[in-house]
Amino acid sequence: MEYKDYYKILEVDKNSSQDEIKKSYRKLAKKYHPDLNPDDSRAQEKFKEINEAYEVLGDENKKKRYDSFGSGYNFTNGQNFDPSQYGFGGGHGYSYSTADGDFSDFFNMFFGGMNGGGSSRGGRAGFDLGNLFGGRKTGKRAAPSYESELRISLEEGYNGAEKNVNLNIGGESKSISINVPKGILPGKKLRVKGKKWGINGDILFSISFLEDGQNRLEGLDIVSRLDIFPWQSVLGEQVLVNTMDGKIKVNVPKLISSGKRIRISKRGYRDMSENRGDLYLEINIINPTSLTEEEIKLYEELKDLSKK
Repeated sequence: MEYKDYYKILEVDKNSSQDEIKKSYRKLAKKYHPDLNPDDSRAQEKFKEINEAYEVLGDENKKKRYDSFGSGYNFTNGQNFDPSQYGFGGGHGYSYSTADGDFSDFFNMFFGGMNGGGSSRGGRAGFDLGNLFGGRKTGKRAAPSYESELRISLEEGYNGAEKNVNLNIGGESKSISINVPKGILPGKKLRVKGKKWGINGDILFSISFLEDGQNRLEGLDIVSRLDIFPWQSVLGEQVLVNTMDGKIKVNVPKLISSGKRIRISKRGYRDMSENRGDLYLEINIINPTSLTEEEIKLYEELKDLSKK
């Protein structure tokens, strides 16, 4: 029989706390969840190993029994051994049983009779796989969850919006309406209940903002490119600027150069807690696309003056 190193499987060490073990389990179980890897047999096998490892290390009694055996005989991961030589019955037939047939013979050898009936997962109170996606423990298998990305504009994030998206789930095309709350930030996730749309499970949308080349978000600050002409940058001028709250007049100072920023307090992004950032106008000096003969003559005169 092959010895299984549950610590290695869960990517923790023997001194890890229960909270650390649980945290690592949640991360790995989500990564290898079959619903997120439907055509990956290796991921599904890894998912079984992760659940088996957490079934042991997440239960103090099972963990002590496992640690006692591993420490006493100094086994390493993948090492083969004969259970009958260590006080376990069954010989090479390994006739062990457990309430959960998804677990290995190695697990069954130790814990096949420890649960007292019912699922082996049910013998341990606390964390449940359903919690990975916000589900509650019901004693039933959690409905599958799906993940997707929702890309929105800065304005849609600021003001809130209703978005319609089409998804292919299980080979079926589904049209879903999503209410985007005001002030949502990139990286946040929106959960949509699938039942309303005829989907068995929830959909988790990760929010990202579209890049428009004009505005970008830095924390709660909005950096907006402000295009001005050369004479505006030299002489200064009052210009009209679009903000999230409408148009405002801004004074461009004299002799400003490209890359410089003009800060406008409390005109940036507003999050869901009503925290507000600033607006930064980033100067970008541009040339006119066409010039009259008189304008060209003036530029020539300026050129000559600059040489003196």
